Amino acid sequence: MDTLLDPLLLARLQFAANITFHILFPSISIGLGWWLVFYRARWLATRDERWLVAWRYWTKIFALTFALGVVSGITMSFQFGTNWPGFMEKAGNIAGPLLGYEVLTAFFLEATFLGVMLFGAERVSERMHLVATVLVAFGTTLSAFWILSLNSWMQTPTGHAIVNGEFHVDSWLGVLFNPSFPYRLVHMLLASGLTTSFLIAGATAVRYLRGTASPAAGQVLRAAVVVAAVLIPVQIFVGDLHGLNTLEHQPQKIAAMEALWHSERGAPLVLMAWPDQQARANRYSIELPRGAALILTHDSDGALRGLDEFEGRHPPVAPLFFAFRIMVGMGLAMLAVSWLSWWWLKRLQWQPERLPRAWLQVLRWMSFSGWVATVAGWYVTEIGRQPWIVQGLLRTADVASSTPPAHIALTLTGYLLLYAVLIVAYVTVLRYMGEKPLVPPSAAVQGGAGAAQEGRA
Repeated sequence: MDTLLDPLLLARLQFAANITFHILFPSISIGLGWWLVFYRARWLATRDERWLVAWRYWTKIFALTFALGVVSGITMSFQFGTNWPGFMEKAGNIAGPLLGYEVLTAFFLEATFLGVMLFGAERVSERMHLVATVLVAFGTTLSAFWILSLNSWMQTPTGHAIVNGEFHVDSWLGVLFNPSFPYRLVHMLLASGLTTSFLIAGATAVRYLRGTASPAAGQVLRAAVVVAAVLIPVQIFVGDLHGLNTLEHQPQKIAAMEALWHSERGAPLVLMAWPDQQARANRYSIELPRGAALILTHDSDGALRGLDEFEGRHPPVAPLFFAFRIMVGMGLAMLAVSWLSWWWLKRLQWQPERLPRAWLQVLRWMSFSGWVATVAGWYVTEIGRQPWIVQGLLRTADVASSTPPAHIALTLTGYLLLYAVLIVAYVTVLRYMGEKPLVPPSAAVQGGAGAAQEGRA
């Protein structure tokens, strides 16, 4: 009972609940913004109404996603003051400006031109409307730039000096472009592209299964499958580079991810096991000999540092071990499904309506695969930094608030209930919109004109 009422644990659980819910929506809005640019540009280039139908439908999804992302992001900001005041007291000189830049540049840009994008299609020129759509998409990416720069600095801090226990900026370039930032930014942008590609493919597959597919469905599904098939091997390559960077700067995180209890040469790759932290051993382990050494050092006899070198300074093993395998497993599933879909569509002369219903069901099941992989990846990132909030320099336990645990437990319960309602509502709305037939603009206009003529008659 005392453990459950530990204020530090409760504060961490509350932040985990918020980040888990919040990350779902930027992972869609970042990639979907650029899909809207693509749809709008194709409509202007070809005057094919199918692209306009796709743009109108997915713009509604974008608006809903953007709104939930903003709301959940605000509650996250509050927690820096309520649950983690010590962090802002000691690292506010760095965290404060970066969060402020995100609002002043990215959020204001998105919010301003989102209105033009949503309501200005008939009020501004088509070229200006495309520019507004580009700026909204750019704003979502710029937001990721600032947030990931701060998060990466917390993982691999550089460009600062510590004066009287407080962090001060020595070089903003050093802070922004810290050693892990390029890998994390590219990894997240690719993850967002994959998340939206599988969401679009899955939602379109649902339309085929329910008989509500519009003439635009074929083009939309083809484009989503091709983009996913291209991005996933790039993501695997970038993930490997990111892993090597993490091995250099956060070896204890890698040791926990691999459940490597002792330093050794030619370490095996643990495919699956039950890590026992008390016994410092892996139960029921299935291993690939020398696999970890080969992947991480590119040498089957390479040396890897184990958890025994980081006693009291390494993250909990089991959560990292399983989260990493969920992320990698989902990535491999994405690779298989996207490549098989590409191959199948090519055989069917790019006619998705000829795909077997069983495969359309597979695409449907993969609709939210990006969410699973992204959340698992964020758990690896955030849990893997523990017990530090700023790696190697500032412990998480030293910056938590003294808020009574009962108060934190109450707000945590409220957050969880609210988030459960919101996520169910979000998915329900997506499902409802997926069941409605999409009508091309010209057909809607003709239908309206016909109805008017009948009224006059």
